[in-house]
Amino acid sequence: MLALIAELYAREDVDGILIQLPLPKHVDTRRLLEAVDPSKDVDGFHPVNAGRLQSGQPGLRPCTPAGIMEILRRSGLPVAGKHAVVLGRSDIVGKPVAMMLLHENATVTVCHSKTVDIGRYTRDADILVAAIGRPGFVTADMVKPGATLVDVGINRVTDAAEVARFFPGDMGRATQFEKRGSTLVGDIDPAAFALAGAYTPVPGGVGALTIAMLMHNTVKAAKARRVSPTSLRDAGHPAAAGRA
Repeated sequence: MLALIAELYAREDVDGILIQLPLPKHVDTRRLLEAVDPSKDVDGFHPVNAGRLQSGQPGLRPCTPAGIMEILRRSGLPVAGKHAVVLGRSDIVGKPVAMMLLHENATVTVCHSKTVDIGRYTRDADILVAAIGRPGFVTADMVKPGATLVDVGINRVTDAAEVARFFPGDMGRATQFEKRGSTLVGDIDPAAFALAGAYTPVPGGVGALTIAMLMHNTVKAAKARRVSPTSLRDAGHPAAAGRA
């Protein structure tokens, strides 16, 4: 895998490299991510791009967090001065979206598996981003009326009782479950959406924007590499010295 990344790194006709996660446990994921050229890192996971995000410098941003910010921006939902609560601290979604919200002048709280009484934080959230991978974790009693709910979770439910609990009276979901043996639910219980001022559906919400932002990053990377041939050297990639 490292040899393949090195080959793609050296090719001038390749503008974007993506490593589909998660990888098998015996594979050193961090080593592979760090082997990607930062200027071709269209997932935005390389430490150079993570550092640029933290410091507010231009760079390739992680696609799902960037998609979340695009949803808020294009929907005309204010971020500055709002209390944003992020559920989850992953390098893929939780940490970068918290940083992006902070850069847009939100007051940000990050909750995770060790947070005591998560509900007391979510009930105060003007913007709630749920990215913990637990179906229907955020219930209606954990939501502030009028809040913006951003559901990043995509959980496949295969139990009929759970489908009935999450989608009572929804014949469309029931028919889908009967046909496929499963249906999708996010990290937010659909019953909580009735309280929201705005929310993202599952499926058809954040996932669609993630794909769009991947394409956006690829075009951005292609343009940047053609405008600045020394972008790799400027990025401080360890392979740059030998190539220069």
